[in-house]
Amino acid sequence: MTSSHRKTEAPSVRKSDKDAPLIQDIRLLGRILGDVIREQEGVEAFELIEQVRKLSVAFRRDADHDADKALKKLLKGLTGDQTVSVIRAFTYFSHLANLAEDRHHIRRRTIRERAGDTQEGSIAVALSRLRWEGIAPSTIAEALASSYVAPVLTAHPTEVQRKSILDAERDIAQLLSTRDDIVERAQLYNSAKDALTPRALAANEAHLRARVAQLWQTRLLRYSKLTVADEIENALSYYEATFLREIPRLYAELESELGDLHVHSFLRMGQWIGGDRDGNPNVSAATLQQALRRQSEVALRHYLTEVHLLGSELSISARLVGLSPEMQALAETSPDSNAHRQDEPYRRALIGTYARLAATLQQLTGTEAALHAVAPQNAYGDAAEFLAELRTIATSLQAHHGAAMVPERLRPLMRAVEVFGFHLATVDLRQSSDQHELVIAELLAVAQVEPHYADLSEAAKRSVLMRLLQDARPLRVHGVPYSEHTQSELAIFEAALRMRQRYGAEAIRHYIISHTETVSDLLEVLLLQKEVGLLRGTLGHESAALGQAHADLIVVPLFETIEDLRNAPTIMREFYQLPDIAALVRRSGGEQDVMLGYSDSNKDGGIFTSNWELYRAEIALVELFDELSAGNTPIRLRMFHGRGGTVGRGGGPSYQAILAQPPGTVRGQIRLTEQGEVIASKYANPEIGRRNLETLVAATLEATLLQPTKSATPDFLDAAAQLSQASMDAYRALVYETPGFTDYFFNSTPIREIAELNIGSRPASRKPSQKIEDLRAIPWGFSWGQCRLTLPGWYGFGAAVEAFLHAEGTDPKAQLALLRKMYRQWPFFSTLLSNMDMVLAKSDLALASRYSELVDNARLRKKIFSTIEAEWHRTADALSRITGEKQRLVNNTALARSIRHRFPYIDPLHHLQVELVRRWRGGQGDERVQTGIHISINGIAAGLRNTG
Repeated sequence: MTSSHRKTEAPSVRKSDKDAPLIQDIRLLGRILGDVIREQEGVEAFELIEQVRKLSVAFRRDADHDADKALKKLLKGLTGDQTVSVIRAFTYFSHLANLAEDRHHIRRRTIRERAGDTQEGSIAVALSRLRWEGIAPSTIAEALASSYVAPVLTAHPTEVQRKSILDAERDIAQLLSTRDDIVERAQLYNSAKDALTPRALAANEAHLRARVAQLWQTRLLRYSKLTVADEIENALSYYEATFLREIPRLYAELESELGDLHVHSFLRMGQWIGGDRDGNPNVSAATLQQALRRQSEVALRHYLTEVHLLGSELSISARLVGLSPEMQALAETSPDSNAHRQDEPYRRALIGTYARLAATLQQLTGTEAALHAVAPQNAYGDAAEFLAELRTIATSLQAHHGAAMVPERLRPLMRAVEVFGFHLATVDLRQSSDQHELVIAELLAVAQVEPHYADLSEAAKRSVLMRLLQDARPLRVHGVPYSEHTQSELAIFEAALRMRQRYGAEAIRHYIISHTETVSDLLEVLLLQKEVGLLRGTLGHESAALGQAHADLIVVPLFETIEDLRNAPTIMREFYQLPDIAALVRRSGGEQDVMLGYSDSNKDGGIFTSNWELYRAEIALVELFDELSAGNTPIRLRMFHGRGGTVGRGGGPSYQAILAQPPGTVRGQIRLTEQGEVIASKYANPEIGRRNLETLVAATLEATLLQPTKSATPDFLDAAAQLSQASMDAYRALVYETPGFTDYFFNSTPIREIAELNIGSRPASRKPSQKIEDLRAIPWGFSWGQCRLTLPGWYGFGAAVEAFLHAEGTDPKAQLALLRKMYRQWPFFSTLLSNMDMVLAKSDLALASRYSELVDNARLRKKIFSTIEAEWHRTADALSRITGEKQRLVNNTALARSIRHRFPYIDPLHHLQVELVRRWRGGQGDERVQTGIHISINGIAAGLRNTG
């Protein structure tokens, strides 16, 4: 941050420097923020902020001992108000720097595309590779017709952004884009000396100043706990800003690249918010209904706006141009009787369409449309009816010299209806397997079928459940007061049945079972579906009255821990070996999702073992479903990747992650979660949002049709198994077997303060304990990011490589040569190492050592931090030896640039956070100290971007 009256210390700008516009934007936003602070907080506050910044830069630059001492002395002397003011300044600057960086990313991509240098991960590059391999556009379109790709937005305890902040930041991002347009026009028309250009830039800066001032006066934190309703609204803002418009544009680009072949709507959106009740007592049947009601409202209001604008644009007179008989009939059914529009059939038809949409809005959401040319009437039965009317309009235009008017608004609207329907996004239901068992046990006990279901062996449970699935009778006994838990769980299933009837079958398709450990966990959910009518008919035989069994919801096992992943193929094999299960799945659509948990497997066994066991499980599952499909109607396997934001939770670039999947595991089918700050980072800006969606499509196309990933060689697989075991041993030795590690973790990271934040509707721990086993993987990874150790993303790999190189009876040189060969030839291994490289680049041992000082026990502090520090150096050395690169991020210039320009402004937040945590835990703090801690958490999370 620099004042307009103060010389900046930002990096020097050279005309040839491609990062010059980024530096200029950072300077501009920093200057504006500095001016706002001087105006609103005073010169002294501004000078204090500058002093903290300079000392932090000196600390980072040289680990300067004098700067360290001076910084500590300065921070200890700050009052609560001063501290909050400084923290707010650096937090807001962190947010603003992100916006400048996003703008520069778009700018650089535009420059490259204009030069004909299309980027890897783009649809253009993916299709050019397919064409090079001789794959025809019709073959690509045919493959997409059976594909299903879905990013799934989830809510969790590290989502720290408020919608008010996001909205203001979107405005600033748009103003930066406008500023680029002004400069580009000036260069294009050589009008830099015109009075208009400086005037336009000055007006733009005035708008920026207003928005930055708004940000400064908007609180970053919530005073009340985030509710599920708040999480729903936050997620919906991304649909309004990005998905509803950018997904149709992506399809248009894809069709254009394929020579205007029609492409099936394979890319859709998923949502957990409102239906994910695993460990969240605040999610209920009511929140599920609210989620779908609000989702429907967002979709329908978008359609209403577009139909209204279409009506304004399609002022076509039947006296001047012809129209199809179907179009004429549609116009004649319109309730619009205005004499001025009698010769304007498209307008008349669209007024009728608007009236039907308005009636649909009333019926599905209970809300009113903003405009009414005629009264709402004749609600649509489903989205297909609405789409049919739009197609009638498009067909008539195309046949009567109006084709030019279709692509701009009508075709994107038609695509939006295909993708989003009246439900917007598919809401997943999720609950833990033990909760289902409680419900089944009570139902069976009350019905006098089995008094002690939970005590039965697995074989006995399967026998009981299969027998009941073959019985047409329900289990519930009328008049019996079931427990609140059983009633609430059954209410979810009943609500799902109603919501599917109301909003369409795509509204709810998946039921995810957390902690799937046995086959009975899957059968229990089938039985609960049967109890409410989501599963109709009976297993094993066809009843004349009921017919063969058909399930509405795909039962999705979630395999989370290392043990669960190892058992996954066996569980699925035994499930499909049960009588009529495979036939049931085929009758119900022939789809089987399997969800793989990156977070808990990492917390359980460390980064390498987590990824290795995921890899092995995927290979085994593909082999199983290939067997099941041999000679039969195929059952389509779809991997659902439970990826978090950080590498330790499965994060990292989606394009590389998809291409690194084992052979045969994609086949046009993939779902993956998007969480926390990653949602804002990827999708708050519409252009960047489309780019991120594009990478999913491009990677899926390449992985499906090019099959770039070959099967790993036996020596690769054997080496990975050895590395995995040694890595897990080192990780568990630290996390689960080192006495005092739990105390170290809870004291050296801000985990306790994170748990106090109003940043999620779900508790940070599954149980009221201070056990690592009970802590959710999300705050576990979030805490390590806050203290800049990022431990879940790398720990154990260095020890594993050292053990591998010096394994008994081996030659270290030959072992290293094998690892280098794996890095060059095996995408699984190279992607994993690339992600570790990124995590190490974001870590900072000097800052982490400051957090370790929060541990009072000096012996414990020294013992554990020195262990972590030694493994950090081992891992960094291992990466350098295998990749041949001595520096981090050699192959990731964008992130290297980001770290160079952004991290110096995050460092002060770490120093301030440590000081305030020390005060708070020492009983010296007041409400201002706690506020400062919480704002610093926000600022660091925003600066690191992939935090949770």
